[in-house]
Amino acid sequence: MQPYKGPKTRYRCPSCNKERSFTLYIDITTGEGIANDVGRCNREINCGYHFTPKMYFEKNGGSLIKPYLKKEFSKINIESNIVKPISNISNSIFEKSLSNNKENNFIKYLEGLFGSRLTSKLIKLYSIGSSKYWKGATVFWQVDISGKIRTGKIMLYNPDTGKRIKEPINHIAWAHSALNLKDFNLKQCFFGEHLLNASANKPIAIVEAEKTAIIASVYLPEFIWLATGSLSNLNLEKFKVLSKREIYLFPDLNCYTKWKLKALEIKEALACKIFVSDFLETNASTIEKEKGYDIADYLIVRDEKFGWALSGYSYPIFWDH
Repeated sequence: MQPYKGPKTRYRCPSCNKERSFTLYIDITTGEGIANDVGRCNREINCGYHFTPKMYFEKNGGSLIKPYLKKEFSKINIESNIVKPISNISNSIFEKSLSNNKENNFIKYLEGLFGSRLTSKLIKLYSIGSSKYWKGATVFWQVDISGKIRTGKIMLYNPDTGKRIKEPINHIAWAHSALNLKDFNLKQCFFGEHLLNASANKPIAIVEAEKTAIIASVYLPEFIWLATGSLSNLNLEKFKVLSKREIYLFPDLNCYTKWKLKALEIKEALACKIFVSDFLETNASTIEKEKGYDIADYLIVRDEKFGWALSGYSYPIFWDH
């Protein structure tokens, strides 16, 4: 798939017609797209369009590998067997992003939610950074279990609502791309993975969004909260670091079935203890389901209604084993 190098490398989806949400499959010998409709929509829940090269060639009665490219592909296959070292971002860049967060919109939102004292603890715990890429932007650093900085996801939030700003563009970028790091070999890890060293016995809770992990850690501190970063990042490779841990998955509303299937796949491969929470599917209202709430959205709403935050209340989480 075409690597992300800014909004210009994301296109209008042929299915849902959403701007800058479509990633093309490209011919690696030319760098050009196979066809305008061969790719995947990043809106996995609201759209889910995914048309692969194999499907394209089967539809058009052709071979996946064109005859005149066979020599090129054999050369590429040899080169692809060479294992490249995982790239990292320097500690100096990482630490600089932590030094000035006065204009950080997401941090302002957290302060409105939890107050400055608790927010400071969350900033330190999750190494929440700030970026000048957009005014008020946040960097969610992916720090692996050995303390290496794999990359950072740059995002922009509304400081009052805590919602991502998606207009006129979807404000998401990557630190390694923003820094123009050449030949960067990215291998993502869980957001919050560095926290695994703090306790070998605490169970692990996994959600999709970085924001969700941070907020949920306040309400349910009995878990170490990690985030995949996206629905497609719930994969076996990431879970290898959790092979001996007790794992609980909290899918967003309308994602339960997909996460359940993934959990079965991971459980079989790693022989680990892994459970999927159906708490939201069971307890969320019709409106909350329509809005696609995640566990943080649910807890915030209940907190505002019942005042549960920081009360030591133990939430009733029901598990579908």
